[in-house]
Amino acid sequence: MSKKDLIDAVAKETELTKEKAGTAVDAVLAHIRNSLKNDEEVRIPDFGTFKVTKRKAREGRNPATGATIKIPASRVPKFSPSKGLKDALN
Repeated sequence: MSKKDLIDAVAKETELTKEKAGTAVDAVLAHIRNSLKNDEEVRIPDFGTFKVTKRKAREGRNPATGATIKIPASRVPKFSPSKGLKDALN
């Protein structure tokens, strides 16, 4: 499902125009993004939790040359599905 498909589904489900549904989807995504930037968790009941985890610096290999490279530490987003979502899929 693409962002356009999501907007279409929200517009159909809520009887909003596609423009207003697009604004709503953009607002939700922006809020999630900004919360993660501030190291806040975003919990959506019966869906899951978005959070930021820290990845340590490590060594890797360049697949083309085989040379060892240093990969710096970074912050990465992580999604953990809720039990309700897992149950819905199984």
